[in-house]
Parts: sequence; structure tokens; C-alpha cells
Amino acid sequence: MKTLLYIFYLPLNTVWWLLNGVRPFCIKSYGFLFIRNQGKIKLGKGIVVNSNRFANIIGGATSSSIMVGPNGKLEIGDQVAMSNSTICCREEIIIENGVMIGGGCCIWDTDFHPINSEQRQINPNSNYKNKPIRIESNAFIGAHSIIMKGVTIGKNSVVGAGSVVRVSIPENEIWAGNPAVFIKKLTA
Repeated sequence: MKTLLYIFYLPLNTVWWLLNGVRPFCIKSYGFLFIRNQGKIKLGKGIVVNSNRFANIIGGATSSSIMVGPNGKLEIGDQVAMSNSTICCREEIIIENGVMIGGGCCIWDTDFHPINSEQRQINPNSNYKNKPIRIESNAFIGAHSIIMKGVTIGKNSVVGAGSVVRVSIPENEIWAGNPAVFIKKLTA
């Protein structure tokens, strides 16, 4: 089934990605991967994206999407895997080599809207805050987790399923919960 998804969506993905300034052969996508690029995207080799309920049921009936705003810079390293997840980059998101992003995750470096209610009344799409995100090599983000702006997830660390990460996680640790809290150190 996954091979059929890849073959079926390859022409559509190729055209759509080229229109958005993305080299089409960096990514192997099982399903349509929506990309809107108004900034800069740098992609590594061997990126695999599940973007269809038949490619990975854990993400539910969703697909993957990537949005890079006019001042955004998104870098995705080599051998990164992502399932039915969303990346929204208004400033900077760096995902290093070997990272796995589980089904239905959200990675947002922005608040999207201002916190102040009066500002939201005047213009809900301005005066929001952005802060960079970095997910270091070989980290694993469990299904349905949310990575908030300003966070660094350390090398080899694990984020438990359904977590909301709003503070940085050191390398070689497991964190989980809402909000995510330290669970234990990883041992070799």
C-alpha cells in the first residue's frame, strides 16, 4: 500500500514542491505532503514522510504539512522520519540528522496570534512572538506531541506520546506529560 501511495502522489508532490522552491528528490513521501514555502528550506538526504492515514494510522486521518513564513528558515537533516505531522516555521526550526517525529505531532516556533486581547481585536495576525526550535540528532518525538517555540530537544532524547514541550530538554533524557516533565536519564 505504501509503495502505491508513493507512486500515486509522486507527480503531484514533485510539481507542488518545485513551485514552493523545494528539491523534490530529497523527500520520499507516502501521500501528498503540503509545503508552503515563503522563506528558506534546506533539506538533507533520505527524508521519509508519511502523509496519509494509510501510510501510518497513528496520526489518525491527517496528513503532513510544512509551512515556512517569509522570514522563516527551516533545516531538516539526513535520515529524518515524520508521520502525519505539522511544522510551522516563522523564524527558525532546525531538525538534525536521524530525528523521528511520531504521528500527529505539531512543531511551532510561533504563537500565531498576539497574547494581548486588544491587539487580537485590532489585528489577530500581527504582534505575535516567535522563538527558534532545535531538535538535535537522533531525538524521538512521540505521537501527538506539541513542541512549542523556543525549545531545544537534546541529542538522543525521547519525548513521550501526547506531551506538550514548553521548556528545553537536555540530551539523553526521557520527558513526558502536559506539560512535559523529566522522567529519567537514558543509559547506553
